[in-house]
Amino acid sequence: MEADELLVLVAGGDQRAFEALYGLVSGPVFGLVRRVVRDPAQSEEVSQEVLLELWRSAPKFDPMRGSALSWVLTLAHRRAVDRVRSARAAGEREQREAHRSHSPAFDQVSEEVEAGLEREWVRRCLKRLTDLQRQSVTLAYYDGYTYREVAERLSLPLGTVKTRMRDGLTRLRDCLGGAA
Repeated sequence: MEADELLVLVAGGDQRAFEALYGLVSGPVFGLVRRVVRDPAQSEEVSQEVLLELWRSAPKFDPMRGSALSWVLTLAHRRAVDRVRSARAAGEREQREAHRSHSPAFDQVSEEVEAGLEREWVRRCLKRLTDLQRQSVTLAYYDGYTYREVAERLSLPLGTVKTRMRDGLTRLRDCLGGAA
């Protein structure tokens, strides 16, 4: 039985259909959540929340608007993004509170300036890469994709992506070596 059919049965309260649907979607849900949240423990927790929400909100599924899997993965992505935003907001609140309760260190300004200069140096070095190298490096190191995911995203063989990454990282290392 396909996910669409199972989800319609789950909407009617069918627990066996939910067990079968769980088996079909739990892996893709965890994979998507893991890529967004990054932390394994939090990813498991968010995945369980998504699957619980799936049970509760199954009647809201409309097969005319898309597939069950895309609907479930949309739920997962939204929940994962919410978790990341919540964690970021909590961290920012803690930082503001810590900032209020402590006077800033004398070197704080110089550290911020130095960090800004380093970011600018990295940007300049990235501009020296070929478009293909920069695209691969950016997807892997800034967007968090694996080499295999980069290859899939760019519709290229894995070996080509690995070569681009190696050459791009070598050029970055050489360029950033001049920054020291």
